[in-house]
Amino acid sequence: RTIVWFRNDLRLHDNPVLTAAAQQLSRVGGEHLCLYCFDPRHFSRSQFGSVKTGVYRAKFLLESVQSLKKNLRSIGSDLIIKVGRPEEVIPSFMTPGSEVFVHGEVSKEETDVELAVETQARDRGCSISRIYGGNTLYHLEDLPFRRDFQDMQDTFTPFKERVEKRCRVRDLLPTVTRSSLHSPCTESIDSLSREYLGPSLKDLGFADEEISQATELLDPRGVMGFTGGEDSALARIQSWAFEGDHLKEYFDIRNGMLGESYSSKLSPALAHGCVSARKIFHEVRRYESERRLSNKSTYWLIFELIWRDFFRAICSKYGTRVFFSGGAVGKQISWSKDEELIRRWKEGRTGWPLVDGNMRELAATGWMSNRGRQNVASFLVLDYGVDWRVGADHFESLLLDHDVCSNYGNWNAAAGLLGGRVNKFNITKQSRDYDSNGDYIRHWLPELRAIPAPHIFEPWKLSRADQQKYGVSIGNGPEYTYPSP
Repeated sequence: RTIVWFRNDLRLHDNPVLTAAAQQLSRVGGEHLCLYCFDPRHFSRSQFGSVKTGVYRAKFLLESVQSLKKNLRSIGSDLIIKVGRPEEVIPSFMTPGSEVFVHGEVSKEETDVELAVETQARDRGCSISRIYGGNTLYHLEDLPFRRDFQDMQDTFTPFKERVEKRCRVRDLLPTVTRSSLHSPCTESIDSLSREYLGPSLKDLGFADEEISQATELLDPRGVMGFTGGEDSALARIQSWAFEGDHLKEYFDIRNGMLGESYSSKLSPALAHGCVSARKIFHEVRRYESERRLSNKSTYWLIFELIWRDFFRAICSKYGTRVFFSGGAVGKQISWSKDEELIRRWKEGRTGWPLVDGNMRELAATGWMSNRGRQNVASFLVLDYGVDWRVGADHFESLLLDHDVCSNYGNWNAAAGLLGGRVNKFNITKQSRDYDSNGDYIRHWLPELRAIPAPHIFEPWKLSRADQQKYGVSIGNGPEYTYPSP
């Protein structure tokens, strides 16, 4: 029996794990089984007290898994969905000589689970095959570095220049079909398991109020509604790049914070593997060909995909060090653990409107712009001096598009723990540059809506008379409508 274990590769197109499994079936015959496990550890509390997967990402994940099940059924296969630890669930489906195909990950928690499944497989006379290259733009085997990346510099530009010069993005793998992924063994699986569409959000431990906020009572201020799944991801490429024609102007609009069009919004789909980086790359090339246009904007989307590869390489190089206080370079820093500062940051009550608007957007929707992420990370680490892992942990919990390597890599960089230049953001200048009229701040901080720019960027400087004029009171305490820094 060939077992396909899905994790962060929830798609049919350009999927090397499915391709390898189909080739195995072609060589040796037999039956196949596709499987996804909702691992309870992903919904437990982290060392910093956050739920590791918050309700917005949990909803997106459920939708993505259900979309995959539907698409597998369309080609005569199916997806068995289980709740449980993979090392306990997968062995129950093994038969003598079974081979498990899975996309190999690079971070410790993920590789530990792989090893646990492999141990169980060996005890049963079975095996596991790790397939790589499904989550990156460039294939691991094509990168001009040693497999352990010890010869790679820790800054992005040399990495980018080297891979662009020496590597080629591979062609898309053919999408598996009914004929290539044949002989599903679902008939031997009980009907309850076959028909199970996955746990509910309540089953995963979320409270009714949280579920309502993520499903029925979506905050109308959000940039857009995010729906998980391969079909939604491919439709987003079509609607944003081709129908909306936004790709040609991406470089100029990418620092936006309001609305659905300033960026592709494909990162949640990329994080869950609903779309491959190579698919996006080849769609960019198709756009350039059809529009007869190639400019800095079309390149910039590819440029950002290379950043994802870079952070994956960093995590491969440094392993667990990227999760420790000193980060990749092991710098000894005495971080603040001030609970009041952490609470103010998480709640969007720092007194710095640009920071607060972004933190409230994250809490209400699971989304934050790239510009916002850079500012709130810089503020927490370099202004408050708080342990960067508190921020990374909070992002991991709330972000729709959390990806281990990108999230922890970016936070390492924000804290100056990759050895490169440290970017300490001037929040007031960033507000003037990227929210010049204060529209974003007003959108998320209604208590400041009457204050004009530039005063809205530093409202604590308003006189008492002006505060009264604009209907706001600035200070720290329950009697004030907005906090002072």
